[in-house]
Amino acid sequence: MSEPLVLGIESSCDETGVAITRGHELLVDAVASSVDEHARFGGIIPEIASRAHLEAMIPTLSRALETADVDLSALDAIAVTAGPGLVGPLTVGVSAAKALAIATGKPLYGVNHVIGHAAVDQLVHGDFPDRFLALVVSGGHSSMLLVDDIATGVHELGSTLDDAAGEAFDKVGRLLGLPYPGGPHIDRLARAGDPQAIRFPRGLTAAKDQDKHAYDFSFSGLKTAVARWVEACEAEGREVPVADVAASFAESVADVLTAKVIAAAHRNGVNTVVIGGGFSANSQLRDKAAQRCAEAGIELRIPPIRYCTDNGSMIAALGMSMVKAGVAPSTLDFGVDSSMPLEITHV
Repeated sequence: MSEPLVLGIESSCDETGVAITRGHELLVDAVASSVDEHARFGGIIPEIASRAHLEAMIPTLSRALETADVDLSALDAIAVTAGPGLVGPLTVGVSAAKALAIATGKPLYGVNHVIGHAAVDQLVHGDFPDRFLALVVSGGHSSMLLVDDIATGVHELGSTLDDAAGEAFDKVGRLLGLPYPGGPHIDRLARAGDPQAIRFPRGLTAAKDQDKHAYDFSFSGLKTAVARWVEACEAEGREVPVADVAASFAESVADVLTAKVIAAAHRNGVNTVVIGGGFSANSQLRDKAAQRCAEAGIELRIPPIRYCTDNGSMIAALGMSMVKAGVAPSTLDFGVDSSMPLEITHV
């Protein structure tokens, strides 16, 4: 059997992504982002994002097909993000995908956005092992997944109880006076600061938290601790050492994420960890994960930064996995699910 040719559409937040894959080969990954339109508000405005998707969907689709030199009739399947995400943006993408499926007669898969962040690693490092641990970290999600099969066997071990890692970075960036989104700016500043300058708390890592929250994350208290430290510094008339604050904050987040994922790998007897999602572009997280996985004898798979943010390639990769696993396509009456459970790989 030849490798399936799959079109992936992503529209869960502020990126309109359209990609085409042939098996593990990425033919094209076209993205149109509306992030600049949200910057002046300090966060994503769903209505603005929805309108941006409406304007960008057809041009982005046309660009992808032209770049890959692929005709819609040649596709084996279409995959689209059905959730989780913002209802308006999700609806634009799903409506476009359904129209294409009806027009072409191609099977359609409504897939899980978060699981797509793990699935995309196949396009870089090839087939997954029989069992692995996935850590998906982004602006809206910090999730730990035990994966037996990326298409049919994903089990959520834990998730964020409040702020996700990327969300905490944006909020701390705002209190430090950095532009939105804060993540890349904190990452840049942290490289010039001392990560040991300030000992910020490590949420849900105490012994008392291990029974109920061994796999869960909490960064709200950390964010508050940074705010209180900055306020105290300003109240005393001292200049805030922004680089040291950024480095110490980033160190705390990376420390928690990597310590928990290594512990989870040992507890569940897995030897491979896959890290994905927008926040996996963070350099402190990448460095600490590489160090700790090497020390623990665990294989670490993190795709290049271009695959970390929301894009069509992650959805096409998950759709490809569905086709290869023989999963039945979605019926055309499925709706979007803004809070789709992570046990559900597709609808």
